[in-house]
Amino acid sequence: MHGPASPGWLLVALCAATGAYCLLRMRSSVEEQRRSAGGEALMGFGMAAMAVPAAAFTPPSWTWPLYAAVFGAAALRALWAARDAPHHLHHLVGTAAMVYMAVVMAASPGPRHHAHSAPGVPLVTGLLLAYFTGYVLLSGVRLLPATATAGTGAVVGWGDRPELARACRLSMGIGMVAMLLTF
Repeated sequence: MHGPASPGWLLVALCAATGAYCLLRMRSSVEEQRRSAGGEALMGFGMAAMAVPAAAFTPPSWTWPLYAAVFGAAALRALWAARDAPHHLHHLVGTAAMVYMAVVMAASPGPRHHAHSAPGVPLVTGLLLAYFTGYVLLSGVRLLPATATAGTGAVVGWGDRPELARACRLSMGIGMVAMLLTF
């Protein structure tokens, strides 16, 4: 990723922390929570690695095709999972965005990665920005507290709390917007 180093490192920290929390969510007793958390951990750590400022580390040229292959496989898995659970379509869009960014980075000459030199790139970037901006706004609204209702008093592990999972997805959405803005 290119751009100022400080925001880049903040994005790396946000995505890595999100990935780490998603790894902890994989210990959930709820099967769907575990499956979802694994894909989200991959996204978080992948985004963190991709967001490392180019001034600090310029990855070798073989890195981008590897990212494209890993996230291409994750996109196929999300497509397969979306048959039974439509909410996996968001995972499909996220992994496809990672593939797109990896392909653009692989095709970009030199360490500065002038992504807008390829035809069609601004259109795809714009569509992805519109999607993730809408996702971030909708996710933010969903985090607003609802009216309190009488609970059952059951103790829920902090890894199974739905509001933390939504906050995790929101932070990755914000990270994706930030990454796409640099393209």
